Amino acid sequence: MPNRINRVIELWEAEQPVYYVGGHTGNELTYEAGKRMAKTWADYINIGMEHGAFDMAGLDRFMQGLVDGGPTNSGHRTPPVIVEAPVDGGSLESIRYNAWQFRQILARGVHGILLCQAENPAAVKAFVEACRYPFHPLGVGAGLDHGERGNGGQASAAPIWGVSNEEYLEIAEPWPLNPNGEMILGLKIENKRALNTVESTLKIPGIAFAEWGPGDMALSHGYHAAQQPPRPPELEAARTRVRDACFANGIKFLDGGPPETVAARIDEGVMIPGSLEATAEAGRAHTNRLEVMPI
Repeated sequence: MPNRINRVIELWEAEQPVYYVGGHTGNELTYEAGKRMAKTWADYINIGMEHGAFDMAGLDRFMQGLVDGGPTNSGHRTPPVIVEAPVDGGSLESIRYNAWQFRQILARGVHGILLCQAENPAAVKAFVEACRYPFHPLGVGAGLDHGERGNGGQASAAPIWGVSNEEYLEIAEPWPLNPNGEMILGLKIENKRALNTVESTLKIPGIAFAEWGPGDMALSHGYHAAQQPPRPPELEAARTRVRDACFANGIKFLDGGPPETVAARIDEGVMIPGSLEATAEAGRAHTNRLEVMPI
């Protein structure tokens, strides 16, 4: 039986990479789509609201569909769901004025949020605080102030997780900052400004994973599209800098790619190596992910 609500955390604690499905420009957010996705091959579902519609009613229906279509093949109530928020991390003010987005998203019962254009350490700090309840002490005074998430959203999120309101309040915490937390917060370090602050940004407690955003990073460097390997030297240097900052701070590095190169990425330390089913199959074989860890 699963020992976690969040399958991604369970796999990472077993030192296994994870694989996701879902685009960065929106998803079909219906009850029927949720029921279909409950048996997904992927370890988590990415919901793209950075460029897709900010559809909370659709997300509500999708999450209920996941519950009703479950349990997953691994025995979990639902696959973990991570939503890319529309707000970007360019400034403290941007996060403070738009923190309502995090409250709305989390109240739907999702398992994490991905903050795009994470350029400013103060903005990232405010992001983590906006996703936490104020009574949790871990990290407060050691890089964070008290949480800002308010009372009320647990009433709609807890039934999706299959727990009481009281238990939800305890475990809706960012992992690995809180080892008992079931929520994962991520960052996209995807332009020159974000790259220039990445070492400081990734020191903020509460972040579980980060990516280097090759599409936006390429635009930021003057290219019209993401560059495939062999990349221009400045883009390869950007990837390396984000990767190294992740490794230095115990943050999981996301860097997707084809099945042919997944083994090399895993051996390098990439813990989210792709969004293709064929990549997942090759990666799981490489790490000997056996039937005792069902997919």
